[in-house]
Amino acid sequence: MGTGGAGGKATGGSGGAGGKATGGASGAGGNAAGGVPGTGGSADGGATLPGWVLTWSDEFDGPDNSAVDSTKWVYDTGGSGWGNNELEYYTTGTANAVVQGGNLVITATTAGASSFTCSYPSNGPCGYTSARIRTQGKFTQEYGRFEARIQIPEGQGLWPAFWMLGADISDSATNWPKCGEIDIMENIGKEPSINHGSLHLPAAGTANDDQLTGMYTLPGGAKLGDGFHTYAVEWSASAIEFYVDDNLYETQTPATATGRDWEFNQPFFIILNVAVGGNFPGAPTSSTTFPQTMKVDWVRVYQPTDAG
Repeated sequence: MGTGGAGGKATGGSGGAGGKATGGASGAGGNAAGGVPGTGGSADGGATLPGWVLTWSDEFDGPDNSAVDSTKWVYDTGGSGWGNNELEYYTTGTANAVVQGGNLVITATTAGASSFTCSYPSNGPCGYTSARIRTQGKFTQEYGRFEARIQIPEGQGLWPAFWMLGADISDSATNWPKCGEIDIMENIGKEPSINHGSLHLPAAGTANDDQLTGMYTLPGGAKLGDGFHTYAVEWSASAIEFYVDDNLYETQTPATATGRDWEFNQPFFIILNVAVGGNFPGAPTSSTTFPQTMKVDWVRVYQPTDAG
């Protein structure tokens, strides 16, 4: 797993879905403040995109205060540090993940955290609780457009993410990073204007993470947490393109992954979470206020109309 890099995700915790870790070298992508228009976002709430067919979605339109749809999501639980020295305990049910006002609301909080036991930084009462949900065992897809409209939390030590892992992570012979990882939205609180888009994959012939990453910076000093933004990847056998609000800011291909094993030719599942602390963001400080929320308006997955 590596440490001190641009921030990725690794195995650890319950459910075999992987935790988050840092490490790896930066690849192609760079830092973009503008970008090239993509296929057309759907920030207006419409699920129809020209050239694409919707294959799966969650609009989070259930009754207020209800739990996430159990036919689509499962919970990761625990306070193991998740391979990254994180500080939160992930809970089930509606304690930290609830449908409210047509959004999924994931809340990171200190309230009630001490009733849970965390193993990092030492075995004892937790300082924070949050939630992490995944579609593993419910939905996977190979290739397509994966997008979500999200308003992220703000503050030092917060680490929200919308990401995917290869479905074969549960195979002990595969595990992470050989399963592959696609980070569509990853932010750390000390960088309120920056989204990190990354791939995690092994250095050729090894089990060592050697990531490829790029960054998108909102222009004019605007903060991602001030409103909703649409985060997406368009993934094919030949390339993975990263978008924020339909601005293309990063493209990765087998050619940009020289010296690495390209692991992105299998189905992946989706994960949403808000971590607190960890190697990448660092711990919260006295300036960080709680509770903090990540609001998800929808998650949508498409295939090209000409697929198959």
